Amino acid sequence: MNNHYELLGINQSASPSEIKKAFREKAKQLHPDIAGSERAEAMRKLIGAYEVLSNHERRFEYDKAYSRFIKKCGFDYRKWLSEQEDPSCQAKLIFFELLHLEEERAIEIWRKNGGLDFQMEKHIDREDWMDCSFILAEELDKRGCSFEAFKLLAVILAEERRKPYFKLFTVEIENFIKLLVKSRLKSELDRETWIDCLKTMMELGFSARDEKRFMKSINDAVNKIKAKV
Repeated sequence: MNNHYELLGINQSASPSEIKKAFREKAKQLHPDIAGSERAEAMRKLIGAYEVLSNHERRFEYDKAYSRFIKKCGFDYRKWLSEQEDPSCQAKLIFFELLHLEEERAIEIWRKNGGLDFQMEKHIDREDWMDCSFILAEELDKRGCSFEAFKLLAVILAEERRKPYFKLFTVEIENFIKLLVKSRLKSELDRETWIDCLKTMMELGFSARDEKRFMKSINDAVNKIKAKV
C-alpha cells in the first residue's frame, strides 16, 4: 500500500463517514480471531491510517505533505534514493518511507545516519523536514522511544514559534509533547534528565499556566533529589 487512503481502500475525497465505514470493514478482516496474530502489524498500520484520516487537522497535514513530496516522483524514486549515500538523499528517503507506511525502514535509515544527531533540516526543504520529524516522532513514540520523539518535537516546535508552518496543527504538536512529558518520560527517565526535559518545555513558548505547571514539576523533582542526598 502506498498511503493511508490505499490502505483503507478509499479515494482521497472520501467523507468522514466513508473513512469510518472503510476502517470498520478492514478492521473486521484483520481481527486476531479471523486473521491470526501474525496480522498484528497490518492492524497497527490500519489503526494509524484511521487515526490520521479521521482527524481533520492531521488529515490536512498528511495530504499536504504527501502531495508536495510525492509529486516529485516520476520514476522508482525509492530505488534511486536508496542507491545514493549523500545526506540529502538519505533524509528524503526517510520521509519517502514514512509517507509510504514503511515506518520500520524509515527508523532504521534514520538511526543508521545518526538518529538525533542527523540534522535533516540541513538536507531537505524546511516544510519536508518539519512534516517528516513529526511523523517520525509519532512512530518512535509508538515503539517506546519517547525520549527521541520528545527531542524531535522540541526542535520543530521551537522552529514553529520562530516561523509558523503548521499553524492550526500546532496545537496537536503541543498536546503531543506535553503528553510525552507527563505520561511517558516521567516514568521512563531518571529525575535529572526529566528535569532537563521540563526546562526545555519552559523555553518553547507555552502559556503562563503551562509554564507554572512545568516549574512546579521541576521544583518537586529537585526536592525529591535533595531528599535522597
